[in-house]
Amino acid sequence: MITGSIVALVTPMLENGDIHWESLEQLIELHIDNGTNAIVAVGTTGESATLSVSEHKQVIAFVVEKVNKRIPVIAGTGANSTREAIELTKAAKDLGVDACLLVTPYYNKPMQEGLYLHHKAIAEAVDIPQILYNVPGRTGVDMSAQTVIRLSTFKNIIGVKEATGDIERAKEIINNTADDFYLYSGDDETALDCMLAGAKGDISVTANISPKAMSSMCDWALKGNEEMARRVDMSLQPLHQNLFCESNPIPVKWALHLIGLIPNGIRLPLTVLDVPGQERVTQALVEAGVI
Repeated sequence: MITGSIVALVTPMLENGDIHWESLEQLIELHIDNGTNAIVAVGTTGESATLSVSEHKQVIAFVVEKVNKRIPVIAGTGANSTREAIELTKAAKDLGVDACLLVTPYYNKPMQEGLYLHHKAIAEAVDIPQILYNVPGRTGVDMSAQTVIRLSTFKNIIGVKEATGDIERAKEIINNTADDFYLYSGDDETALDCMLAGAKGDISVTANISPKAMSSMCDWALKGNEEMARRVDMSLQPLHQNLFCESNPIPVKWALHLIGLIPNGIRLPLTVLDVPGQERVTQALVEAGVI
């Protein structure tokens, strides 16, 4: 099972929007060298919404090849079309990923039964470990704890990324699912408290910037050492709070560019971080000791 600090990896791009493969390889090596426990390729932080299906598969294949089984690779394969999600999940399995992360269908706002049947269909169509992903602030649809609990009975639905920051909801899911169903935090600011409540890790945006510190924080939290975990987490709070000053991944990509890790590229309709945001993120990087 996958635990610990799991980076929601950005997809580096040139200013014209083309994928910058050299930077992507360098990021992969950075994470492996600094203790990141797993990589999510082409999740929502990886701009899955604006990559073509062909590019989506190319990035997954590239990450799987470069990681070369050193740590688990999770592919983002969610879509607001069940058929497309199945297609992407099948492709990811064929490319050799360890698991898939499936965001709830966005914009079309299915009811809870629709969410259940959507994920049921994918689970039955593709025999690969699957992690549900609930982020209502971005998708416009909230998968209830009860729906997650219903879906947890499928043998290949192994967990959920819960990005609401609601610790009581996380506890409800943890207390009503089997021990081998893992809840992961999807909200960096509350991830520590979520892990102390029983979550098995954090699928993190902050880990893009501070992989070693995030790995350390998650490790202490999973060992139950709250004092040490909070000490590390306090240093990361400026990043947790300011890497979402504009829509993700706008701030984190600009921060990675500022510290020299990727070019300054992002795809429309997202745009480069504005000046007030740059000032906030720069200050956060200073406070966190990154620069």
